[in-house]
Amino acid sequence: MDIKTIFKGAAAGAAAGMAYSVLSAAGPLDRMNLKKDAGKTIKAASGLISDLKQLIS
Repeated sequence: MDIKTIFKGAAAGAAAGMAYSVLSAAGPLDRMNLKKDAGKTIKAASGLISDLKQLIS
């Protein structure tokens, strides 16, 4: 196995675990705000990736 792949898997697992612990400890209002903020972050990241693809091509 490649060491880079192992680190990517470990980072993804750590991020998922941290997200789970934050969501399980949060109240209903906090969960709603976290989901809304996560949606905004995903949309912004999607836009950034799209812009980078256009810049490269």
